[in-house]
Amino acid sequence: MRRIAAAAAGILLTALVLTGCSFSASDTSAVSEPGVAMPEAMDDEMAARDGDMAAGEFAEESSAGADVVEPDRAQITHGSLSITADDPIAAAQRATGIVTAAGGRVDSRNEYPEADDRAASASLVLRIPSERVDAVLTELKELGTVNTVSIGSTDVDMQVNDLDARIGALQTSVNRLTQLLAEAEDIADLITIESELTNRQAQLDSLVSQRAALGDRVAYATVYLELYAPGIVAPAEPDTFWDGVVAGWNALWGFLGGLMVALGVLAPWLLFLAIIAAVATGIVLLAVRGSRRSNRQQQAATDAPGPAPTDGGAGDGRA
Repeated sequence: MRRIAAAAAGILLTALVLTGCSFSASDTSAVSEPGVAMPEAMDDEMAARDGDMAAGEFAEESSAGADVVEPDRAQITHGSLSITADDPIAAAQRATGIVTAAGGRVDSRNEYPEADDRAASASLVLRIPSERVDAVLTELKELGTVNTVSIGSTDVDMQVNDLDARIGALQTSVNRLTQLLAEAEDIADLITIESELTNRQAQLDSLVSQRAALGDRVAYATVYLELYAPGIVAPAEPDTFWDGVVAGWNALWGFLGGLMVALGVLAPWLLFLAIIAAVATGIVLLAVRGSRRSNRQQQAATDAPGPAPTDGGAGDGRA
């Protein structure tokens, strides 16, 4: 029994030792071989880094895209300004100096000095650099009492881009045709290429001219400045339907009044021309009647019968 018990105890001890060794080996392998467990953590970390980098790049691309989507668009600025000044003529001179100093120009300037039947006034068409419109308007408002101010803008970015694209395409075509013209040797090819080149060049010049005009309107705002003397009320734009009817009626009466004045000016000339026309018509009629009378007399002389033959002459003929 003691031998059996000792043998059983030895077997149990051996099993316990082997079990402990296996646990130790597994723990050691888990620590000494990180390649089995570490790749997932490393992959997660790398994925997180890649995600951060991708997010950063997306944010940069989004910000860059925002800059591209909303650049400075091409716009035409236009407006009007009405001012009451003590001396409209002097104010017009000052306005010209303000605009010129800002880098602009005056396209039109009309001055109406004071007369017996009217007060002094002036009107100007100002071309102001678009980026300096607000600053120039602030200076212009100091010329007197501001009656009305109206400023607006029209987006022409699409037209500008369209013209630029068409100009680029035509310029490429012209360059290619010029090269073909230099390389052509056949007379028929030369004539055909030269004709097409002339046509394309004309189209290109036209588009370049349109682009320059549009660019000028974009670069320089157009402001209509009206200067009135004190006591003159600036004409207001109609705001309602009845205001429009009244304005149209007044315009009609003004047109009719101007028409009557024009007819009064033309009346002496019309009478003089009528007298000349009557005299010329009478002379022509007299000439026509004289010609007809002469033709009738010639026709009557031609149709008259000749003299009848005598008997003696007839007898001699029978003999």
